[in-house]
Amino acid sequence: MTGLKRVVGQLGMVCLLVWSLAVHAVEWPQQIAADEGTIVVYQPQPEKLAGNLLTGRAAMSLELKNQDEPVFGAFWFSAKLDVNASTGKAIVRDMKVTQVTWPDSTDANESRFTQVVEAALPQAGFVIDTAALSASLKGAELERKSLSNLKNDAPAILFRDHLAVLLMYDGEPRFSDVDNSDYQRALNTPFAVARKKNSQAYYLSSGQFWYSASDPLGPWTLTGNPPADLQKMMPAQEADEQAANGQPPEIVTVTQPSELVVTDGKPEWKSLPGGDLLYVVNTETPWLRDVAGGSMYVLLSGRWFKAAKQDGPWSFVRADELPDSFAQIPPDSDIGGVRTSVAGTPEADDAVTDAYIPETAAIKRSEATLEVTYDGAPEFKSIPGTQVAYAVNTGAQVLKIDNHYYAVDNGVWFESDAAKGPWAVADSIPDDKIQQIPPSSPVYNTTYVHVYESTPEVVYVGYTPGYMWSFPYYGVPVYGTGWYYPPYWGNYYYPRPPTWGFHVGYNPWTGWNFGVSWSNGFFSFGASWNAGWHGPYRPWGCCNGWYGGGYHRPPVVINTGNINIGNSVNIGNRAVINNRIGKNPQLVNRNKSVYHRPENRARNAKPAVARNQLKMARPAPQRANNVFADRNGNVARRVDDNWQVRDKGQWSANHPAASERLSSPEVKQRASDFKQSHPDYQRPDIDRQQINNYRNNRSPSNFDRSGLNRDFQSRQRGMQRSMPRGGGFHGGGGGRFQR
Repeated sequence: MTGLKRVVGQLGMVCLLVWSLAVHAVEWPQQIAADEGTIVVYQPQPEKLAGNLLTGRAAMSLELKNQDEPVFGAFWFSAKLDVNASTGKAIVRDMKVTQVTWPDSTDANESRFTQVVEAALPQAGFVIDTAALSASLKGAELERKSLSNLKNDAPAILFRDHLAVLLMYDGEPRFSDVDNSDYQRALNTPFAVARKKNSQAYYLSSGQFWYSASDPLGPWTLTGNPPADLQKMMPAQEADEQAANGQPPEIVTVTQPSELVVTDGKPEWKSLPGGDLLYVVNTETPWLRDVAGGSMYVLLSGRWFKAAKQDGPWSFVRADELPDSFAQIPPDSDIGGVRTSVAGTPEADDAVTDAYIPETAAIKRSEATLEVTYDGAPEFKSIPGTQVAYAVNTGAQVLKIDNHYYAVDNGVWFESDAAKGPWAVADSIPDDKIQQIPPSSPVYNTTYVHVYESTPEVVYVGYTPGYMWSFPYYGVPVYGTGWYYPPYWGNYYYPRPPTWGFHVGYNPWTGWNFGVSWSNGFFSFGASWNAGWHGPYRPWGCCNGWYGGGYHRPPVVINTGNINIGNSVNIGNRAVINNRIGKNPQLVNRNKSVYHRPENRARNAKPAVARNQLKMARPAPQRANNVFADRNGNVARRVDDNWQVRDKGQWSANHPAASERLSSPEVKQRASDFKQSHPDYQRPDIDRQQINNYRNNRSPSNFDRSGLNRDFQSRQRGMQRSMPRGGGFHGGGGGRFQR
């Protein structure tokens, strides 16, 4: 027993070490060696992000070998980003210095100092947390894409007050023979549905429960005596103790886009602090009621729908047009996680900014291969309003443009002179024509995959979350385009990406997760069964998920009894995080990058090595990350609530924060006098002229306080997001559902 304890203890120490390395936030400032000393670079302040090209500015100090005091300056730059969501880190490389200012130096030294910086920085690489990078982009210029053609019609929203599962068919049920058996299986559902040939006996299984019906649309009834030969055909399934001991769910069958909202008994409404909002405790679906307006709201695939009553009709509500009470939901409440879907909240701003950061990779030409299989001769369909056609009778995403062929596979563009190949990694693509593809097309997500640059050995590529069907929309992320894409039927069945039916919810750590209400393993089991049986089923080829929806096939055993309705609809993932990963957000991210999934890693080159041998910067010890550069080239540092500006080798006297300036006796008296002489003025609490005079009299005269305040807040937000969190997801626990 002592030996076992020793082994367990050693394993625990190893796990703790791995955890500490993985979650350790990147430290700023960072330093690099130069010919005349050390250059200390403070956290960059981005001004623009276009693809993988980042431009911005940063404060710095040059610590000369023969001088005690550092020389502070600011520089503007452009640089390339290599982003890996699986680690939560990005490398800033190929930095080009475009401008330098030195508030500390004399004219005679400026040229020499600038040469030192311009020579050293392009050879260096800097590491930054993607969360910190995202937060710092809040005030930057981003490539925004019009999403006016997203479809926001409500799906059929169904309610049950007892355990139930949504059995979804993609249209009317269709069956195909299972090789070497007397059975057929349903092709157009992720569930395990089979029938005996030449009979009306249908069976459905989750691995623990069996159901039977005389019609594939039900009604389905529990059976304890399924055919023995059918049971033997089922793949091995881990036992779900809670499912086995619990009540079997009702099977709710649909053939059109639908969502199922399930409660444990009648809905139990609970008031949030302030009493303006109520929410249902005993459900996995965010379901709220605005007390003042009387309408109820549900959150599905990142979209809000409202109705006067449960039976509907339900209508779409933009996230920036919700009642004001939604923005007042406490972050640490049971439903704090829904703030990500409320425009204007910090959580929503974070999620939207994340959507503009590309996931990148350097792809080795020699290792990246593609084979495309068609159901017969390649068949292409023109996309209205474009010069693009797409292949309909394949699970791959193949485009035809100007009699040339392009295909996207796991975030990489390939090209060929023929529809069947051979395929090679593309150096470039006709992006202007590809960008014409509208959301109504099932290949719309390819417009979010890009080719950045190439060498004879490597092609640099990237994608933004739109490739994974996640879009920033009126201040929040939404999932799916809302369009229904009919599948292809021939000798094979190719489903297309859906928006509805999978109970999709957003989590700031894992992105979009999906479940099938309290599924008892139905989905994961059905998917594995379909994948294991031979036959004409061919899943959509996009992103290694059933239907190719851009989400990963999860360890979906959602029947854990732990409901967190605000933070994740996929309670199965939440349970895994709490029990196995604990406070390690980096391990949660392990499958977020398409490029770094196990099956894709062999084709990846190391970007820094493939590009050049970067001299990686390292943390600069005993220096606070509180120095900034404003847009005018001034260098300032934040001390408590005050700004100190660097001028002629010294930090200036404190400049109080805006709140302190406005509360000063001088400003208050001026505002009072102004109010008496201008009784019709609508904002008598602020004397604009007094504030302008105050700003104009400070030194340096062009100090951009408002811009630096924003950058400071963004840096603080980034530090918060980069730190590990305890207790599962941000937002606290949800209700407890026991069966």
